[in-house]
Amino acid sequence: MEKRANVIKEAITEQETRFLAVYIETKNSVLIMLSEKEDKLGTLAIAVPKPSDEVGFVASSSVLVGNKNEISSRMFSEYVAARKGKIAMVSVYLETFTEIQAQAFFKRLIERVLHEDKEKSATEKI
Repeated sequence: MEKRANVIKEAITEQETRFLAVYIETKNSVLIMLSEKEDKLGTLAIAVPKPSDEVGFVASSSVLVGNKNEISSRMFSEYVAARKGKIAMVSVYLETFTEIQAQAFFKRLIERVLHEDKEKSATEKI
């Protein structure tokens, strides 16, 4: 049986507000939706990982949709592309918090879903 997409959902509560992550990983890509209060698509950036044979090349990113949370979506997509070595798309949706206020919360959520994915992959190999 062929392996299908891996889906992980995580949430944390900070400053009386829920911050959410939906993580979807396929063979060649990762999509992470980060949002405040409820799952929603926000500013969406895509990043391509650095080719292993090119020195000095960094992950490059572009915003596909939106512009409100451009800095966070690009930063996190580049981070995930570098960590996973895959095309990464990250969406950031915020209602009341600013990007700067929410970045630490979203970083923690990203680490949780990446860690959970790693654990899930290890158990599948057994």
